[in-house]
Parts: sequence; C-alpha cells; structure tokens
Amino acid sequence: MTNNKRKNRGNKNKEVTMTPSNEKDTPIQDYEDDDIEEMQEADLKKLIRTLRSSQKQILELHKSLMDKIENLSRENEILRRNQNETKQLVQQETVIVTEVKNSIDQMKNTIESLTNRMGEAEERISDLEDREQERIQSDQRKEEEIRNLKHIVGNLQDTIKKPNIRVLGVPEGMEREKGLEGLFSEILAENFPGLEKDREILVQEAHRTPNKHDQKRSSPRHVVIKLSTVKHKEKILKCAREKRQIPLRGSPIRLTADFSSETLKARREWRDIAQVLRENNCQPRILYPAKLSFVNEGEIKTFHCKQKLKEFVATRPALQKMLKDVLHTETQKHGHQYERR
Repeated sequence: MTNNKRKNRGNKNKEVTMTPSNEKDTPIQDYEDDDIEEMQEADLKKLIRTLRSSQKQILELHKSLMDKIENLSRENEILRRNQNETKQLVQQETVIVTEVKNSIDQMKNTIESLTNRMGEAEERISDLEDREQERIQSDQRKEEEIRNLKHIVGNLQDTIKKPNIRVLGVPEGMEREKGLEGLFSEILAENFPGLEKDREILVQEAHRTPNKHDQKRSSPRHVVIKLSTVKHKEKILKCAREKRQIPLRGSPIRLTADFSSETLKARREWRDIAQVLRENNCQPRILYPAKLSFVNEGEIKTFHCKQKLKEFVATRPALQKMLKDVLHTETQKHGHQYERR
C-alpha cells in the first residue's frame, strides 16, 4: 500500500512538473489540498510564480479593460455632448430657417403690396396722362376757336373799317378851326384837286384814335376818316401812292387804309420781306387785307401766308438766296415765341 501511494505521489509530482517553458501561456491547473501538501518545494515556488504571473496578467487585463471602459465613457460623453450640440445647432438652424421663411413671406407680402400700389399708381398716371392729353386737346381746340373767333372779329372789323382812311402825322390841335372833316377836305384840295371837286366823296365820320390824348406820347394820334363808299377810299389811296409825298400846311402826313389790330399785325409781318424785295426791284405790295404781292421772273406772285412763300422760294434759287437771311430771322423769331409759350 505504501509503495502504491508513493508511486501515485510520484505520478502526481510528475504531473505537476510537466509545465511548458513559457510560463505566460501555462494554463492554471486545479489542485486539491492533498496534492498541494505532497508537492515539492520547487514545484510550490513554481506554482506561486505562475499564480503571481496570472494575477499580474489579470490586473493588467483589468486595468486595460478599465482604461477602455473609461475611454468609451469619455467617447460616449463626447458623443452625447456632440449630440446635444448638434440638437442645439439643429434647433438654431430650425429657428433661423423659420425666421428666414417669415422674412421671405413678409418680403413677398411687401413686394405684392408694392406691386399693387405700383399698379394703382400706373393706373392713376395713365388716367392723369389721359386727362392731360384731353386737356391739351381741349386747349388746342379752344386756341383754334379763339383764333377763328379773332379771325372772324378781325374780318368783321376790317369789313366795318373797309371804307375808312387813316391819316398819320396830323399835329394835335390843328383841327380846332375846321374840325377833322374840314382838315380832310383841306388835304384833298392841297394834294388831289380833282378829287376835292368830286361831290360824291362824302365823309360820314371823323375822329382821332385813341380817343384820349396821352401827354407822354411824342407822336400825334391818328385821324380816322370814314367815307361813304369803299370805291372812294381806294381812289384816294391810289392817288396817295402815286404822289408818295403828302403835305398838310407844310407838315408831311401819310394816308393808309384802316385795319383791325390782327390785320395790322399780319401786315407788319410782311414788312422786312417787302423791304428786301423792294431793294431788289421786285415791286412788292401788301394787298388787302394782309397779302404779299411782288414780281418774280416777269410774273406777279401773291401769297397769303409765309409758309406758302417759303415753299415757293425753295423752288427759286435766286429768290432763295435773296430772302435767305430774312426768312431765317423770321424762323428764329417764331422759335423764340414758341419757347416762351
């Protein structure tokens, strides 16, 4: 029995001593208390070293696991913080996007309101332009009516004044002895003896114009003689044109037809042109009531307005050269008058 026990112990000892050269890889074996008692001292020391090495490995492994757990905790905290920050950023972006959307909606509403107001303003402007155009057309019609009325009134005045003769240059007060009718008879007797004996020439009315004498006026007022017929007036004026110089008691006077203010204005507008034509021997005359007549290339030409004259002059190079300056001046005058209006 004792020998068998020793053999068994020897076998157990052999089992204990059968350890690989690398202690780190040696697995930890389970030992019974009886086995440990029967172990040799060397085997015990070896076992202790193995246990200590295993304990050290376990501690290192534990430490490594704790470090990893700590790192994971930190990473988890960082992730949690990042998630919170991301949530905050998302919330902020959501607020910003909402504000932007609200701002865009407000801008859209503002633009729509402005567009509507612009449309209303354009309608008002269009309405005002239409009204202005209507006013301009109305003013043009009124101006045309006024011109027509002035023309009609001028024609009526010219018709009424057609038998009249206007005497210019008679000194103030000379009519005190004989009166204006007696002075006119004296003019006929002194300058046209044949006409003075014509009993058919009758003076219906004689007066000065204007009626009231202005003391500041240097020239005497005109004398207007109204005859019974137009034929007698034209006969007297024809004789006056032929004689040219008409004196009255040594003072030069002038006999002309009596016209309305509009006709006088129209006749004056021919004055500069007639002067140039007279200087070039074109025999200009201003016919009743305000027509220009002159001789061109052996023919008598008559014009009622300057536009017709300009159209005719454009076809006559010599006449165009003659009247170039005066017609250009007239065009400038009309341009300045239009600008002032």
